[in-house]
Amino acid sequence: MDERDIAKNDLVNKPDASRLIFGLRDTGYNVKTAAADIVDNSIAAKADRVNIEIVLHEDGRKFVYFGDNGTGMDAEGVHRAMRYGAPVRENLESLGKFGLGLKTASSSVCLKFTIVSRSSSTQPLAKLAWDLDHVKERDEWEMLQEPVSTDEQEMFDELCGETGTLVIWEKCDRILSKEYEAGGTKEQAAINRLADTLARHLSLVYHRFTDKTDTRERNVDIFVNSSPVVPWNPFYPKRSEQVLAEVKQTLVVELPDGSEEKATIRAWILPHRRDMTKDEEREYARISNRAQGFYVFREGRLIQDGGWMDVFGAPEPHTSLLRIEFDFGHKLDDAFRIDVKKSRILFHPDLEDGLTTLLQPIYREAGNRYRRQSRAQANATNKVDHGSANKNIASTTNAAKAQVTSVDPAGQSAEISNNMGPKIRIKSPIQNNVSPDHIHVEAVESINSGELWQPAFRSSGTDGHVPSVLLNKHHDFYQKIYLRAASNGFAVEGMDLLLWAFAAAEQNNTNDELEPIFEDLRTEISNNLRKLLRNLPDPEPGELAEEDED
Repeated sequence: MDERDIAKNDLVNKPDASRLIFGLRDTGYNVKTAAADIVDNSIAAKADRVNIEIVLHEDGRKFVYFGDNGTGMDAEGVHRAMRYGAPVRENLESLGKFGLGLKTASSSVCLKFTIVSRSSSTQPLAKLAWDLDHVKERDEWEMLQEPVSTDEQEMFDELCGETGTLVIWEKCDRILSKEYEAGGTKEQAAINRLADTLARHLSLVYHRFTDKTDTRERNVDIFVNSSPVVPWNPFYPKRSEQVLAEVKQTLVVELPDGSEEKATIRAWILPHRRDMTKDEEREYARISNRAQGFYVFREGRLIQDGGWMDVFGAPEPHTSLLRIEFDFGHKLDDAFRIDVKKSRILFHPDLEDGLTTLLQPIYREAGNRYRRQSRAQANATNKVDHGSANKNIASTTNAAKAQVTSVDPAGQSAEISNNMGPKIRIKSPIQNNVSPDHIHVEAVESINSGELWQPAFRSSGTDGHVPSVLLNKHHDFYQKIYLRAASNGFAVEGMDLLLWAFAAAEQNNTNDELEPIFEDLRTEISNNLRKLLRNLPDPEPGELAEEDED
C-alpha cells in the first residue's frame, strides 16, 4: 500500500491489549517495591494511617489489602486512577510520578486488582477492577465493574473508615517465590515471613513519615497485619557522626532549560561494630557491605538504598561505615532520570565527578576509621609471638652491632661506637625496664611516623642497653602479613630477624650526617610496602590465630 493511501484513522495504532497488559507485569517490581508504590498513593491522598493485610485462605487463595483513611475518590476519580497513564496529579510534590505505579505494581504480583473508594461518608463505595485474564479473553482494555461484596465492605470499614481507598490484590500468582501445599502450614509460614520482610522494607522507605520525632515529613502510621511499622533510620544519628560541612551540603543542579534547583547531601560515618553491642548493631546500625553508599530520597521517600552509583567503585569492607544521605524534590525528576518504580536514579557524569571530588576525603576517612578500629581489635585479640626471635638474637653474641657507651633517656639519644668510629651520638628511642622477653624485638602501637620499623636501644634495667627493633602494629605489613603469619612461627621469626638485622645495620653504620639518610630509606621502604599491599585486604577473623585464653 502506498503511504499516501493510508487513511488518517489508520495512523492510530493501538497496542494489543492482552500482550501489553501481561508484558507490563515484568517492569522490575518485586512484592516489596510494588507494595511501596501502593503506599505512595495513600500518602499522596493525605492519609495518616495505612493498613496492609496479607491473608491466606485454607484453599491457598492469597489476598493483599491496602486500606488508607485518605481523601478517597468518587466513581470518576476511581476510573481515572485505573487508567494506564493516569492524568498528572494536581499536587506535583506527591509521591506518584507516571500514573502507572498502581497498575504496573499490582499486576506484577497478581492477576486481578481492585479499587474500592469514596471521598465522603455519604457517597456509595465506587469500585473498579482490572482482571488480566478477562483482558486476555476479550482482548480489550476493559475493566470489571462488579458490586461491592460484603467482605469488601467489611474490609473497607475496618482498614479505611468513613473515607479512603481500599486496594485489593487477588489471584496472587507471584506473591511467593516458591510453591507450597495450598493453605498448608509451610505456606502460612512463608506468608508470615513475607509480612515481616515487607514491614522491614517499609520501615526504611518511609522512616521519615513514621518517625514521630522527624519533623521533615508529616506523620503517617503504617501497619502490616495489625503490627505497626517501626521506623528504621539507616544513618543512626544517635551514634553516628555527620562529617560533611554545612557549607557543602547544598548542591545546585542546572536543568536543561537553564534554570537551577537544589539538592542536599549529608555524609554519615557509623560507629564500628566493636563499639556497639550485638543487639545495637543488628537493630539500629545493620553494618554490611551492601548497606554502604547513597541513600536517595525523593520528596522524603527513600527510592534507593546503598551502592556507590559510579561515584566510587564496588562496595568493600573498609567503607562499610559510610552512608550518604541525598535529597531532591520532584522538580529534579528529569535531571536524575527517575524510573517508573521510583527505585533508582542516574547521576549525570558531571555530577558524578563533582560528588567524587566532594566525598573523596570523607570516603578515605571512613576507610581509615574502619581500619583503625578493626586493627585495634585484631591487635587486642590476636597474638603474634616474637619470643623466638628474641631468644635467637640474645643467643647470637657475634652479630655485628653498635656498642652503647651511654644513653640519655630524657633527650632520647645514645652515644655509641660503631663502624663509623667511637663516641657517635645519634637520636634514637631509649627504653628502660623492658621485659627481658621483649628486649630485642617488640610490636608497639606508639609509632606514628608511618614507618614499619624503628631502631631503638633497650634495657631490662637502666643500663646495659642493646640494639633493638620496634615494629609498627599500625602498618599494613604488620596487619596484613604478620597477623596472617601468626600461626607460622618460622615465618614470624624470619621477618623479625630480618627487620632486627636492618635496624642493627643502621645503628652500626650511621652518624649524625648519615642518620637522616637512613631515616629517609626507612620511610621510603615503608611507603612502598604500603603501596604494594594496598590491594591486599585485611585478614578476616577466620584467618587469624586468636590468642589462647588463660
